[in-house]
Amino acid sequence: MREELKGRSIKIVDTTLRDGEQTAGVVFSNLEKLRIAKMLDEIGVHQIEAGIPVMGGDEAEAIKQICRAGLKASIMGWNRPVIKDLEASLACGVDAVAISISTSDIHIEHKLRATREWVIEKMVEAVHFAKKHGLYVSVNAEDASRSDMEFLITFARAAKEAGADRLRYCDTVGVLDPFTTYENIKKLIDEVGLPIEMHTHNDFGMATANALAGVLAGADWVGVTVCGLGERAGNAALEEVVMALKHIFGVDLGFKTELFREIAEYVSRAAHRELPAWKPIVGSNMFAHESGIHADGALKNPKTYEAFQPEEVGLTRQIVIGKHSGTAALRAKFAEYGISLSKHEAELLLPEVRKAAVSLKRPLFDKELVSLYEELFGKRR
Repeated sequence: MREELKGRSIKIVDTTLRDGEQTAGVVFSNLEKLRIAKMLDEIGVHQIEAGIPVMGGDEAEAIKQICRAGLKASIMGWNRPVIKDLEASLACGVDAVAISISTSDIHIEHKLRATREWVIEKMVEAVHFAKKHGLYVSVNAEDASRSDMEFLITFARAAKEAGADRLRYCDTVGVLDPFTTYENIKKLIDEVGLPIEMHTHNDFGMATANALAGVLAGADWVGVTVCGLGERAGNAALEEVVMALKHIFGVDLGFKTELFREIAEYVSRAAHRELPAWKPIVGSNMFAHESGIHADGALKNPKTYEAFQPEEVGLTRQIVIGKHSGTAALRAKFAEYGISLSKHEAELLLPEVRKAAVSLKRPLFDKELVSLYEELFGKRR
């Protein structure tokens, strides 16, 4: 385990049902939202950001159903620093609220058309109301990564004094790198001492890396979505953060990771979004080997080319036969068919396999492989 993480309790807040559904073109039905919440709870997510209660209608009804489902996870509603938003959250039955307001000057001037003082005033007012009603409070510093650090420290101190339970540090447009993230989070924690949640976006492909850098700097919460679903390029992915913590940093959160592929497939279908074969952790290519050297190594000892066992995330190992395959993979594949292929036969068959793969521009199907075998050596023995 990394020294920075010894004795630390890292928690996951999943916002698939809020930030994930804010992906352009994505809408979950109420049944889907409830099913996703139950799956997240079963996996082991500590807190579920279920949606935006003040929207009312189906959104509020779905949140109420999730709150009544008897889940172990805390259920959070997202709010502006507006009393009617918080009243709507209370009416839905959530036990936690996110109170979100921008802290960067570009947002304060051009979006809010307000002042820094107004931002702090509205945030404090909302926190006081939420705490008076017994809610757990996350204060969201939207666009924190582009905020003036001294103002962000002032904002965080005001949140702490008002009774907030944590600060959500939002890299709203995904402009951070892991080194800057570490420095910023370390400074915030040293100066304020309020628990920090990382909320990172993937515009430059660094959402997971930035989230983990924040954890190393002292953040105790990580905001994620299934498959990294989210606005624009998405958020830090649940499965990536949990597995990286476990296998790279030695922090096992006790999640049922064997269900990761199942929830990834469900959320992808519900969102009408492709689950790419090359998706880290849960993509079907994670444990697919075609290259002769890789397949040979994986057959001898999977650890040569796999960071963890496929069953750990609900996948299986595949030996794919195509242009880059070697004789070891070919013999192993035919053993699956009950055919003992000699080394000599494999050497004769391999050029035909490669020729067919180039012609088809893809790996070969099982029946195509057997057909090539029969053409060379006669009917199956």
